[in-house]
Amino acid sequence: MGSGQVTDSSVPFEFQGKHVTVAGLGVSGVPAAKVLHGLGARVTVVNDGADDRARAQAAELEALGITVRLGDGDTLPDGTELIVTAPGWKPTKPLFTAAGQAGVPVWGDVELAWRLRRPDSAPWLAVTGTNGKTTTVQMLASILEAAGLRTAAVGNIGVSLLDAVTGDEEYDVLAVELSSYQLHWAPSLRAHSAAVLNLAPDHLDWHGSMEAYAADKGRIYEGNRVACVYNVADKATEDLVREADVEEGCRAVGFTLGSPAPSQLGVVDGILVDRAFVENRHKNAQELAEVSDVNPPAPHNIGNALAAAALARAFGVPATAVRDGLRAFTPDAHRIAHVADVDGVAYVDDSKATNTHAAEASLAAYESIVWIAGGLAKGATFDELVAGAAKRLRGAVLIGADRALIREALARHAPEVPVVDLDRTDTGAMLQAVQEARRLARPGDTVLLAPACASMDMFTNYNKRGDAFAQAVRELGA
Repeated sequence: MGSGQVTDSSVPFEFQGKHVTVAGLGVSGVPAAKVLHGLGARVTVVNDGADDRARAQAAELEALGITVRLGDGDTLPDGTELIVTAPGWKPTKPLFTAAGQAGVPVWGDVELAWRLRRPDSAPWLAVTGTNGKTTTVQMLASILEAAGLRTAAVGNIGVSLLDAVTGDEEYDVLAVELSSYQLHWAPSLRAHSAAVLNLAPDHLDWHGSMEAYAADKGRIYEGNRVACVYNVADKATEDLVREADVEEGCRAVGFTLGSPAPSQLGVVDGILVDRAFVENRHKNAQELAEVSDVNPPAPHNIGNALAAAALARAFGVPATAVRDGLRAFTPDAHRIAHVADVDGVAYVDDSKATNTHAAEASLAAYESIVWIAGGLAKGATFDELVAGAAKRLRGAVLIGADRALIREALARHAPEVPVVDLDRTDTGAMLQAVQEARRLARPGDTVLLAPACASMDMFTNYNKRGDAFAQAVRELGA
C-alpha cells in the first residue's frame, strides 16, 4: 500500500452561474441536471438518442428552464466549464476528447455527489468488483441497520447517491455500490473503507484493456482511512491495495473461505471469524456468525458476507450485529434463488449470472447440475468455465444466440455430458429448456439457470429471463 497522508483532492466548486453540460439523460442525468439547476448553474443536457422516453425527459427538464439537445451527444456546447456525465458514456467519445482539448473537467454522478457532501456528511463504505457488488452492499446495509445505524444502500442500487447527500434524510454511514464506469469518472472519491470483491474480464470494450479496467476498479481504494478489503483468492485485488495511496494507518484486510491469517476474515468449522478487528489478532479471533446464517450459503455468497462483515467491522460494528444483519438479509430475485423442488430435483434461478465469472461461482455451489445456459456472449469464451465445472454436470440445455460457443466448449472439455441444443431464441424456449432439463435430471440434482450470457437476444433483461424460468418450473409442478 502506498504511504503518506492523502487528503481529499476536491476543491470547492461554485456552481452559481457556471455553464455545466450534463452528458446523458436517464437515471443519473435527469437528477444531476435538476440538482445543478437548483444550485444556480446554467445547465445544458446533451443526449445521443431522441426516442419517446428521451423526449419526455427533455420536456420535463425544459419546463424548469434547462436546455436539452437531443441526438447530439458528441458536440461540446460553447462555453462549457464542466461536464457531468452518465457513467456509461465511453471515455473515447468525441465530447470528452473536445473537453480534454479545451481543459474542461469531466465528472460522473458519483464525483458530483462526493463534491456536494456537507462537512458533516455520512462516511462511505464502498464496494466494487466484477460480481457480487449488489448483494454485498445489501448485506452491509443490513448489518449496519442491525447495529442501530442510520444507513442506506446507494449507488447503482437503492437510494440515489445524489439524493442521499443532498436530501433531508440524515445518515450515519452509507453502503455504496460503485461500478468501474462510476469509478473512472470519480477522481476525488475518498471512502472510509472499501472492498474489491473480485476481478474478471468485463466491459473491456468500454475500458479498452483489462489493465485499464482493473485500474478503474482500484480507484476505490484511493485515500481510504481505515481498511482496504481484498479477496485472498484473487491476487489481483490485493495488488490493487498495494498500489493504492491511502491515509496513514489504513490497513489491508483480506477475506477468505479458508482459515484466516492475522488481518483476515475467514471460515473455521462452519463459523465466520474475524482476525482483523480484534485485539492481538495474531492469537485471537472473534466469532461473527455461522455459515448457515448466510442466505444462500453458496461459496461465493459466503465471500460476499465476509467482505460486508469486514467493512462493517472497519466501521466499528459489533460481532452480534454482523450475525443479526446476515440473518435478516434476503437476496434479490434471480440471484441463486431456489424456485421449487419437483420430483426430488431442485430448480435454482441465477439469471443474474450474466457473465462467465458469475456463472463459475454459481456452478461451484452445487454437486450435480443440469445446466441451462446461453444468450449473448458479449465476446466471452467458455473453455475455462466448462473445464472447471465439467465434473459437476449431469447435462446441459443450451438456449440463445451464442449457444454454439458453449456447445463447442462442452464438446472439448466435457464430451461425456449430454447436451440439448435448442435452436430457437423466442421467449417460449425457456419452457422447453426446463422440460428438457427435467428429462436429464435425477433426484438430488439441481437444475440451474446460470446463463453466463446477457439476456437481450431473447428477453428484455435478466429479470424477465428469470421470471420465465420460474414460471416454467411452476408449470412442471402444477
